[in-house]
Amino acid sequence: MVSRSFRRLPRLSARAICLSSAFVLTTSARLHAQEAAPDAINLDPVVVSATRLPTPESEIASSITVITSTDMEAKQERTLPDALADVPGLNVVQAGGPGGQTYVYMRGTDPNDTKVLIDGIDASDPSSADGSFDFSSILTSGIERIEVLRGPQSGLYGSDAVGGVINIITKSGSGPAQFHGSAEGGSFGTFNQTAGVSGSASWLSYAFDMAHFHSSDTPVTPFGLVPPGRPVNSDSYDNRTFSLKLGAKIADNFDLGFVSRYLESNLASTSDDYLGPEATPSHSDNQELFTRATAHTVLFNGRFDQTLGLGYTKYNRSFLDPNAAPAIPDFYNGERVKLDWQGNIKLLPGEILTIGAEHQRDQIDNSSPILAGVTNEAGFAQLQSSFGKRVFNTVSVRYDDNSQFGSAVTYRVAPALLIPETGTKLKASLGTGFKAPSLDELYNSYPQYGFFANPALQPEKSLGYDAGFEQGLFKEKLRFGVTYFHNDLRNLIEINDSYTSYVNVGRATTQGIESFIALHPWTRLTLRADYTYTAVYNDITQTELLRRPRHKASISGTWRVTNAAQFSATVIYVGSWLDSNRDGSTTNIPAPAYVLVNLAASYDLGQGVTAFARVNNALNVHYQDPLGFQRPGLGVFGGLRVAFGGPSAAAKTHGE
Repeated sequence: MVSRSFRRLPRLSARAICLSSAFVLTTSARLHAQEAAPDAINLDPVVVSATRLPTPESEIASSITVITSTDMEAKQERTLPDALADVPGLNVVQAGGPGGQTYVYMRGTDPNDTKVLIDGIDASDPSSADGSFDFSSILTSGIERIEVLRGPQSGLYGSDAVGGVINIITKSGSGPAQFHGSAEGGSFGTFNQTAGVSGSASWLSYAFDMAHFHSSDTPVTPFGLVPPGRPVNSDSYDNRTFSLKLGAKIADNFDLGFVSRYLESNLASTSDDYLGPEATPSHSDNQELFTRATAHTVLFNGRFDQTLGLGYTKYNRSFLDPNAAPAIPDFYNGERVKLDWQGNIKLLPGEILTIGAEHQRDQIDNSSPILAGVTNEAGFAQLQSSFGKRVFNTVSVRYDDNSQFGSAVTYRVAPALLIPETGTKLKASLGTGFKAPSLDELYNSYPQYGFFANPALQPEKSLGYDAGFEQGLFKEKLRFGVTYFHNDLRNLIEINDSYTSYVNVGRATTQGIESFIALHPWTRLTLRADYTYTAVYNDITQTELLRRPRHKASISGTWRVTNAAQFSATVIYVGSWLDSNRDGSTTNIPAPAYVLVNLAASYDLGQGVTAFARVNNALNVHYQDPLGFQRPGLGVFGGLRVAFGGPSAAAKTHGE
């Protein structure tokens, strides 16, 4: 199984047709983020992505991690890759520093096997090589929570949900107007700012947020790779993100909603020629738009509610390598329109039937040149059941009809058993998944290099299951658990032996264990340790896949020293793995393990003003992940945050 999604250097890939050597990524394990707030250990968080309905996490059989805005602020995580870095079961690898291409490998599957939603909007890029989502451009400002749902989810979400789903939910407004802002600076020429307002008045709720992320001097190219006489250039990155969420209550049983998130980013980075890293930086310009409008109504005394949504996703990307001749920019444009409907029917107490339908059109317009599109129609049904507040089960089935490859049927079953007397939870799930061929794989040919797309490609398919338990002790002050997972992947899309096209021939198996221990000895202190073991093999060659470390672990802690002062620390261990060199010409290179230590602290100065500081990579570990791309060393940052019209950040974190 070969991943082609890690295209940091689009011009070089097209020119040299290095499609088979793009990077397969990986990194670490993370703490259940809802436990970062000192008092949250006794709460039962409500999650949405597992069943498409708000459901207490204790009733969910799926493995899920919830990361809240409070958690991200406590650790001062400014980008989505930072927030996901220690989530159990996830491997996150970034090509260099901020803005470098970033992909998530969930439970050993490829990045195009993870469905990414932003406020219900399918956020993947239709114009990317394999339709995967690049996490590097998403800033955490304005995000209320992130739900990371692991395991096959195509029974509800269709294509791309083989490894799982990451659901990003932005902040809503309520109550009197609240204003917030922040500014920080530090290492690598960092200067970041945020500002926003939220609230509600009468029938209207609103939330607006804007953020600017800037780093001008991040060394990412290993010195030993640069040919003699060529300079070593640092990366420079700018990101400007704007988000808006509106809600309008038209009547007691009818409301409208609108969400939109727009970003533009610019990255100056080092491309490669046949000698190695080039002398003059290349430039990547990116614009992304995610927007959706909804209409929601409740009928029959609350027994039936339905939502109609219309979503739109737009990518405009360009890449210019000034070292090339001629120096002409490549552009990659992707567009998605999606109409969806979901109805929830309360059949009996503890029995909810969810039905839905979707119509989706994806289209690309690239400088290859290529203009192509595909349409997908889908319908799904789910029965969510509970018996005596002890036994819970979810059964879902989905039918997709694709205009290119035909139909696909997927399902999922996820039972859970709670034993309140002992604080025990037993859980399991079984599901199938599929990944549709990307538009690039179906239609984008490079005849000048003898490489051609394959319109006859069929979807990749999977069968996955997991089983585990969670145990609470001492009135939930101590909780631990273990989950075993297994995925069989088949019909995988690979490049043929003659390197002239794509074919469905790959097979792979991923399996492993996710385990955790969470300790809450007293109100002001929360500790958690996670360990993930992952084994991923190509079933045809019986070889281990690249850039997937078997061992990953993390230890995280949050301590509220006083009502005003807070301190957090995270230690992440990533074990050794097999890698390839920077251009992919040599594979199976052993990459060494590394340990990262990140520290953060904040102090409420009063009057809505909070001072904060953090140290990333406190041990100044020099490492490459993936090989050929140096990750940032010691970084020190600090700044001020202001909030008016509501409780201070410290009071919110402490639950006051």
